[in-house]
Amino acid sequence: MSAHSYEVALFGEFFSQDLKPILNRITLHSESSQPFQSREILFEPLDAQLQRDTRTEPILLRAKREISEPNSAWELFSYLKPESVRVHPEATVRPWATCQVIGDALSFAAALGYVRRSQIYKRGYAFRRGALLILMFQQEQVDPKTQLPIPAHADTLWEVEVKTAQPIRNTQETPLSKSIEAVLEIQLLMKGLLDLRRQDV
Repeated sequence: MSAHSYEVALFGEFFSQDLKPILNRITLHSESSQPFQSREILFEPLDAQLQRDTRTEPILLRAKREISEPNSAWELFSYLKPESVRVHPEATVRPWATCQVIGDALSFAAALGYVRRSQIYKRGYAFRRGALLILMFQQEQVDPKTQLPIPAHADTLWEVEVKTAQPIRNTQETPLSKSIEAVLEIQLLMKGLLDLRRQDV
């Protein structure tokens, strides 16, 4: 058994004209739903270019905060390279580390030796189904002057992530196969409306 904790996920996208039927079907098969807006900042190590020059892919750090909840804490998280498609052909399975930060998460990331590379805002809907989190959102661009989000254009593509809500350990009690089955169940429920698939992200 691996010492890593993992995220199991499937991804999809659709155009705005399909929003209502997809929203209705996901809502029907979820235990709860709510609108959300989040800000996500991507950091890379100070020596990222040096790592790339030596053919090592740097480990990126992400900071995320739900801005739809005024008092929410920042969450720092990082992914490693997804497991091979030969090992997990049906879903993206990747090592995932996460922690909550109270206070100034951006200064904390800088103190860890990371520099800001980019940021995005996401606005859409969050659903829960058992141990899964389903996010359906549009990305919002950032106004260079104010650093605030600019509402997405009406025809901006919608993105969908179906994933484990928390990092999971591959143990006898919580085998990865159980989480893979759960995301594949959503894939089956959405068949004909939304193509959910593995991505090497």
